[in-house]
Amino acid sequence: MSRSAHPAGPRHADVLPEGHYSAPADDLNALDPKVWAQTVTRTEDGSVSVGGIDVATLAEQFGTPAYFVDETDFRARARAWRTAFGHDADVFYAGKAFLSRAVVRWLHEEGLNLDVCSGGELATALSAGMPADRIAFHGNNKSVEEITKAVEAGVGRIVLDSFQEIVRVAHIAQSLGRRQRVQIRVTVGVEAHTHEFIATAHEDQKFGIALADGQAAEAVRRALTLDGLEVIGIHSHIGSQIFDMAGFEVAARRVVSLLAQIRDEHGVELPEIDLGGGLGIAYTSDDDPREPHEIAKALGEIVTRECEAAKLRTPRISVEPGRAIVGPTAFTLYEVGTIKPLEGLRTYVSVDGGMSDNIRTALYDAEYSVALVSRTSDAEPMLVRVVGKHCESGDIVVKDAFLPSDLAPGDLIAVPATGAYCRSMASNYNHALRPPVVAVRDGEARVIVRRETEEDLLRLDVG
Repeated sequence: MSRSAHPAGPRHADVLPEGHYSAPADDLNALDPKVWAQTVTRTEDGSVSVGGIDVATLAEQFGTPAYFVDETDFRARARAWRTAFGHDADVFYAGKAFLSRAVVRWLHEEGLNLDVCSGGELATALSAGMPADRIAFHGNNKSVEEITKAVEAGVGRIVLDSFQEIVRVAHIAQSLGRRQRVQIRVTVGVEAHTHEFIATAHEDQKFGIALADGQAAEAVRRALTLDGLEVIGIHSHIGSQIFDMAGFEVAARRVVSLLAQIRDEHGVELPEIDLGGGLGIAYTSDDDPREPHEIAKALGEIVTRECEAAKLRTPRISVEPGRAIVGPTAFTLYEVGTIKPLEGLRTYVSVDGGMSDNIRTALYDAEYSVALVSRTSDAEPMLVRVVGKHCESGDIVVKDAFLPSDLAPGDLIAVPATGAYCRSMASNYNHALRPPVVAVRDGEARVIVRRETEEDLLRLDVG
């Protein structure tokens, strides 16, 4: 790998341009365990390893860019959620964060359930052996074909998202001679402290049926009259990447109030409530996520308190962590290509991936960390912007961070906490080939989603 010098951009804090970034760490070679997977360490020669394999070996074997998942960490996090909520609650992994057949098998083995939101996710789950009764089916616009497949498979619940869907699912279930278990998704009017595009409980958005003006109560009223449906509970999801539990408290209070209204009107106490997911993870050292046992304790106390006040039996709680399980378990490995210092501003570091393998920075203004992982360096820190190779000025992977000023083409850098919503939202923009996902555990690495090839792209192009 080349180590040639190049003109560096800004280095010292007193000459940095204005911007939203943390001060450089005291040691750029240190790896904050808050943002890196469990088995990620620096080896004696200064390179980084995961699962006992150094990144240079992984890059040589699997190429870059590539996603590397610490299977040990994934399983430990899944187990921690299952243990925290115990046998009196259900944990549904949110498949949209990242789903593959290997992940489905890990979930099954660790005792978690799975929520899916498309026919493709359902097919993946079933093909990997997840029992259908442990699957929940989400989505704001499920097709007739998707609903039919879900009912035929015997999924444990379908989350109803509109008045039209209430009728649609009931009709399909009845025509198949089934009685489908369902929950009604309500929007509870909570303004979650997160990005506008991933807040889902305010009323002006596409998900759910509003609690305001009695719409959610009317949805339950209609669903209870239909022979094809068994209404088992209410579903609420307030957003994603949330650290503050206050929003969940307000949501739980409003959901329990609806349960009391249903009891008073229909003489029915629905046995379940699902409070969704959305718990945040650490993308940078500034983030401070809660542990599963803290979340379980807080949610349990909130629901119990509100039900006691309403004189209701405490329903069975469900939660849907996705990002909180898979997000911290993976990193994306890149090779540095072009390095372009802009005097008085920052240094642009171009890598061999970009927005096609991580759209979140462009889409949500997401923040990430980054580290030099193929070696250590004692050079001064420089302010960098890690960018991709796509034909967009918004093709940014890490907006502002610090890397050693002797960074050179050929170096390997890694962005941690990319397990969620990176591969699952990856694209072929500029006909880029989507990277592989490689699981690493106990000194062994195996591809669980292979790298795309040019033949894959051309096979779909039938013109």
